[in-house]
Amino acid sequence: MTIVDEMTTPPCIFEPEVFHDENLHNPPARHEVSAAEWAQLSAKRASAHRKCAGCPLMVDCLYRAVVEVDVSGFVACTSETDRHRMRAELGIQVAQPAFAFGGARVGGGPLSHDAVMSMRHAYPKDTCGQLAERLDCSTSTIKRHMRRAREMKKDAASGLASIPSLPTIDDVLDCFDGLESSQVA
Repeated sequence: MTIVDEMTTPPCIFEPEVFHDENLHNPPARHEVSAAEWAQLSAKRASAHRKCAGCPLMVDCLYRAVVEVDVSGFVACTSETDRHRMRAELGIQVAQPAFAFGGARVGGGPLSHDAVMSMRHAYPKDTCGQLAERLDCSTSTIKRHMRRAREMKKDAASGLASIPSLPTIDDVLDCFDGLESSQVA
């Protein structure tokens, strides 16, 4: 007997130039472009929307892009503006990763709070600058995580819940259905 593990690759992997097109997630005003350019942009958006809507990962992708990570580009049939509106309606905020002035970390993404706290526990006498060097991140990242740890400790002592309530997938989908852009294509 053979077990087949089907890997699903989303269409955005095969056409990054479409899904990361600046004009898709930050479109020009209608009056700023010619009729031909507007028609081309509308066709590109409709094509990307159909591909996203037909993707088996769309619901998970939408939830993660709205609730967990603030990504750029055209993701899960939404633009950055759409996701911002959804977060406002859902009453949530997504923490922005802290980057050094030079840009994103070379190590591959933001540091987890647990990683910073583990390093602090391992080297309790290190300064924030020394911890930042050890973790290859900015000093402000270390300070932000240290501040978060103090706030969590303070909230726990005062009896406040330290983990905010996140919306359900159904909440996110209901919010998505209310978007004008969800009706495209």
